This record gives sequence, structure tokens and C-alpha cells, in this order.
Amino acid sequence: MPGPLEGLRIVEMAGIGPGPFCGMMLADHGAEVIRVERQGAKHLIDPARDPLQRSRTRVTADLKTPEGIATVRDICRTSDGLIEGFRPRVMERLGLGPDVLIGDNPRLVYGRMTGWGQTGPYAQAAGHDINYIALAGALHAFGRAGEKPTPPINLVGDFGGGGMLLAFGMVSAILSARTTGKGQVIDCAMTDGAALLMSMIWGFRAQGLWRDERGVNMLDTGAHFYDTYECADGKYVSVGAIEPQFYAELRRLAGLADDPDFEAQMNPAAWGALKAKLAAVFQTKTRDEWCEIVGMTDVCFAPVLSLEEAPRHPHNSTRGTFAEIGGVMQPMPAPRYSDTPLPAPRAAASGRA
Repeated sequence: MPGPLEGLRIVEMAGIGPGPFCGMMLADHGAEVIRVERQGAKHLIDPARDPLQRSRTRVTADLKTPEGIATVRDICRTSDGLIEGFRPRVMERLGLGPDVLIGDNPRLVYGRMTGWGQTGPYAQAAGHDINYIALAGALHAFGRAGEKPTPPINLVGDFGGGGMLLAFGMVSAILSARTTGKGQVIDCAMTDGAALLMSMIWGFRAQGLWRDERGVNMLDTGAHFYDTYECADGKYVSVGAIEPQFYAELRRLAGLADDPDFEAQMNPAAWGALKAKLAAVFQTKTRDEWCEIVGMTDVCFAPVLSLEEAPRHPHNSTRGTFAEIGGVMQPMPAPRYSDTPLPAPRAAASGRA
């Protein structure tokens, strides 16, 4: 199947994290993505077992030689875009900066993925996801009351605010180039992206609906009706019964409909005591028993599944949310299209290109 991005050709300068995620997304949706790897490069993990490297064409180039630089320039002359994740000015020092490549191909979209951005006091500093989301104000919001900030793995900076945002930027700028005939440079900073992902919370704060503290707000585990709960077997369930009708269903199925204390749903002063009561109720049954009682109702409820369990859940298996490719279980491309079905992902080749 071709996918909606069929006909696009993207050059990906090999890297780790958000750059490959962007390349994976573009390839998942039908673009031809050519991953350029440094000659003799060592891989953190076998490419064949890395979903982020799927569905690519891989070439090698010695970027310390004129021949290697010429190889990249030649590929870029017939490409729609390039993505790179080096520190600012590294590509310029290699002789592959935007002035050179857009000079060769005026329609080229040059996507730059960094943590801090191409400008600013931190631009040349090293960093990782945890640092970028810290500076963006996002990390401060993740965690429970009275505890230190807890990074949500590296999903917010590297992938949500980084690779996914760059993929969106690449498609947007390529659409512009097809209209205007002019390429451009995209400065995609994970700090900017992480800040952007917090837009709704900034809106809540402006309306006095969000306190600048962890674990005391409606969506950050402060509220009893939006949290995870341990069951009798040590496994967990998630509850998100915000709206009144969903909250009423939670009370009914949990046997709390007649408890007047639960009338104070939106009173933060009552949340601690109500959470303790609800936690005691969930401790009376196993996770699977609660799934039988509450699952697929209007409570807004789901079991907390492990990586081992998620692919086997009936909902995920019915939709094909996960599949095994080259012996590696992994998430399938998303979203889905009615008229341009996505091509089946292909595992990368093992070892060096």
C-alpha cells in the first residue's frame, strides 16, 4: 500500500531518539526515507530490533571525505526534505549546511532537531529529554504531591515535543514548498515542543483552575476520580471519571452511590479522604474482577497493562495496534486513513548498512 506520503523523499542523517522517530513516522506514512549512516558507525541496538529504524533505505557515507559529502549532496538534490539532529553548526562544518543543500535544491525542506534550539544561551550545551522538559516547565508538573518531579520516561521531549513535532513541521513545510517552490529551515527544539504540549495547562492556570504544584490538580493525581488504584492482586486500574455522569457511574459500580461524602466531587479539600475511601474499595477485588464489573462502561476505566500484556488485550489485538515484525513486537503506524492505507512496516537490516 502506498500511504498518504507516497512520492515524498526524505534524507535522514542517522542519530538517536527524536530524529529516527520523525523518520519512522514519515516512512510509516509512505515517504521514502533514506537513512545516511556514518561509515563504521556503531549501533546502540541492532537496527533489526529497533522499531525506530523500520521501513528505511540505508546508505553509508564517510562524512570526513569529499566523496562522502558529495554522496549526501547528490541524494538531497532529488529529495523533498532532510532531517538532522546534530548540535548547531555541525552540519555547516561538514559542508552540508542549509545554505549548501538548499542552494543545490531550492525546494528542499531542512529539518533541524535539537534539544535547546538553534539559538539561545543553551544552544550549544549538551542535554537530554529530562533537561529539556525541565526548562520548559513541564517536568515540574509531573509527579505526586509532596514528591520530587518524575520524568514520564522520554515521551514528552524526545517524541511528543521533538520527533512528532518535526514530522508535522516537515509535512507542513513541504506543502508550502510545493505551493511556493521555496524550501526553508525548520528549527525544531524539544524545549519549545515540550512547552507547546503544556498549552491546555497554561490555559487552566490563566483561569485559576491549576495550581503550580504537583499532585494537587484534577489531572495530575490530585483528584480521587482521576488516578490509578491498586487492586487485591497488586495490579492497577486507571480511573478518569471527570464528567458528572461518568462520576455517577463510578459511584454506582463501586458501591458508593449512597455515600454522601462523594457528593463533594469538585472540592479539592475533600479529595484526599475520598481517595482513601476509593482506594480501599479497589483493594477488595483483583484487577480482572474490576474489569468484569467496570470495564467497557461509562466510568472511563481501563486496566493498567504492562508491555507484555498490552499487545494481547482484546481491544488492541482486534485493532492490530501491535504486531511482530522481524521477531520484534512493536506498535503499528498511526493514525489510520480510509483511502490511503499505510504500508506494512519493514524491519531494518541487521548490522552496518
